[in-house]
Amino acid sequence: MPRGKNEPVRLNRIYTRGGDKGETSLGDGSRVAKLDLRIQAYGIVDELNSLLGVALATPGLPAQLEPVLARVQNELFDVGADLSVPYAGPDERLRVTQEMIDRLEALCDEHNEALPELKSFVLPGGTETAARIHVARAVCRRAELAVLEAARVHAVDPLAAVYLNRLSDLFFILARSANRLAGRDEPLWRPGG
Repeated sequence: MPRGKNEPVRLNRIYTRGGDKGETSLGDGSRVAKLDLRIQAYGIVDELNSLLGVALATPGLPAQLEPVLARVQNELFDVGADLSVPYAGPDERLRVTQEMIDRLEALCDEHNEALPELKSFVLPGGTETAARIHVARAVCRRAELAVLEAARVHAVDPLAAVYLNRLSDLFFILARSANRLAGRDEPLWRPGG
């Protein structure tokens, strides 16, 4: 039976053997090397998405952060889908939108409002949740760089890198929020240790 319009994928079998010789398919069906920079970029986005799954499963995750992280996790799947299809300008495919970026900026403003002003650099850590979100932030920066590197060689949606840039800012703020909501002081950098 053919796949329905609202059914994005149907997998009856997970392995296909199609990638055994170092190639894989992009979202448009074209075959490329698994070493293609686009494959690496959306692979790091997938890694980031997995780290959010770990953060969401962390005991003690503040209830206020759960819906934000869950939505971002879903949007990261969209970012990966965008990167998997060669870009030729806005089209009907699943693409990162300016509205997604605007939503991240609104979340940054909302969550940053309750935080104390920074007077030192923040070290990753504090609560387990905050530490996990800081790890996600670092991988998000790596994903952004991978997208920028891919864009030097291939047509890539420019909003994908912007989304990841803004997302890493949100993760920084959410990590700080996780510590505040748990009543935990942030680990701060001090010159000379």
